Amino acid sequence: MSDAFTTRVLHIASGSEETVVDLTRDCEAFLREAAAGRDGLLNVFVPHATAGIAIIETGAGSDDDLLTALHTLLPADDRWQHRHGSPGHGRDHVLPAIVPPHATLPVLDGRLELGTWQSVCLVDTNRDNPNRQVRLSFLGGS
Repeated sequence: MSDAFTTRVLHIASGSEETVVDLTRDCEAFLREAAAGRDGLLNVFVPHATAGIAIIETGAGSDDDLLTALHTLLPADDRWQHRHGSPGHGRDHVLPAIVPPHATLPVLDGRLELGTWQSVCLVDTNRDNPNRQVRLSFLGGS
C-alpha cells in the first residue's frame, strides 16, 4: 500500500451502557506513525448501524449532555418499528442520522488539527453490542 494512504482498525470495548468514548489519543498515536509529519486528512469511521462519531468537548459534562440530548430526541421506548434487542433499540438505528458514523479531519505537519476543547469521540447508545470497531484512515501527500 502507498505511503499516501494508511489505515488501521481500533477495537473498542464500549460496554453495556450508553457511552461516549474519547478516541483522540488513539487518533494522535495513529497519526504519529501514519502521517510522519505530513499534511493530509484523517477519516474516522465506525462500521456499525447503531453508533456514530462526534467532535465534542469531553470531561466537562458535554459527553453526558450529548447522551441526555439523544434521550430527548430518540427516547428508548416502544415507538420504533425496529424492535429486536433491548427495549427501545430501534432508536439506536436512527442515531447515525443524527451523529454520523464518520468524520474527516485536517492533519497539518502530522498533527490532528482540533480546536482547544475538541475531542474525537465514539457515540454508542446500543447496550446490546459492547464491542465496536473504528477504522482510522490517513490520506496524505508525499
